[in-house]
Amino acid sequence: MKASELRDRSTEALERELLERRKEQFNLRMQKASGQLSRTDQLGKVRKNIARIKTVLNERKRAERQA
Repeated sequence: MKASELRDRSTEALERELLERRKEQFNLRMQKASGQLSRTDQLGKVRKNIARIKTVLNERKRAERQA
């Protein structure tokens, strides 16, 4: 998921996507703790996707404050 793709989505869609990614992150952490996680790189990818979504949301909030 690229930041340019995220910027094309609505704020509501981004918030839903953020919630889904956080749920996915939680599930991956639980799998890791129980020793069931086979692809450990997934944790990093999900974490970066969460950061990208939050960055786009914060950019929009700043733009609204300045307008």
